[in-house]
Amino acid sequence: MTFPPGGRMAALRAVAAAFREAGLATPELDARALLLHATGLTVEALVAAPDAPLPAAAAAALAEAAARRRAGEPVARIVGTREFWGQPFRLGPATLVPRPETETVVEAAMAALGPAVASRQLRLLDLGTGSGAILLALLGEYPLASGLGVDRAEDALRIARDNAARLGLGARAAFFAGDWAAAIDARFDLVVANPPYVETAAIAALAPEVARHDPALALDGGADGLDAYRAIAAAAPALLDPDGALVIELGAGQEAPVAALMAAAGLAAAGPARPDLAGIPRALSLRLRISPWKIDRE
Repeated sequence: MTFPPGGRMAALRAVAAAFREAGLATPELDARALLLHATGLTVEALVAAPDAPLPAAAAAALAEAAARRRAGEPVARIVGTREFWGQPFRLGPATLVPRPETETVVEAAMAALGPAVASRQLRLLDLGTGSGAILLALLGEYPLASGLGVDRAEDALRIARDNAARLGLGARAAFFAGDWAAAIDARFDLVVANPPYVETAAIAALAPEVARHDPALALDGGADGLDAYRAIAAAAPALLDPDGALVIELGAGQEAPVAALMAAAGLAAAGPARPDLAGIPRALSLRLRISPWKIDRE
């Protein structure tokens, strides 16, 4: 792609026009994000000097990024970061792109903990941590808390550790590889999870930005989309303190079957699932129906 004369804003307009022609949903926003990434500019610097020339290296980087976006690669994958809970998170091929609906899990977790716990040394567990977004967002809210993130993908854990260090949370966050809670022998005040919940046969029909670029390990929930919930339900009673809470993300239409799985394992929903901004029940909060010490003796 070549850019007309006229500096930065001319290049921005050209990229946005190409994105509109390609049918992208947010051409102007995508074009601006890629221009800022290619040039290293801030929005303020761009606005202050819109007609400044575009250096050759930046023009080449922008052309490459624009071609990738027109081919369907998400902007977050191209720039390598995504904002979540007001903080930038580095991404990698083994991590999901944190999405706005997942912030509903953070909101539900904070509601489940309540305002009185801010002065407590909470213990948090994030199952399937990926980039660490949920865990690190919560650690940022609770300065005395410590957390453990578990994931099956070593590459994802490297990204999560890097994000923890970048956000100044490395001393309070630990990450290790595991198959859900198989290797964990401890109890927590809060367990959170955004598990894979897409039915295997439905993955190919997802938006190309998801189906082609998000890791299958983080999407594929098995034939009925519930495999990960079964594993979490089996492990949760041994992971929660007596007053602890489990908060899990749901796919559309999964509230009833997931609540039933959890009930069979001894966990009761604390109320209806918290909806995301689209009104979809997204974050289900659960607590033990019977004492974990009784479960242990049985």
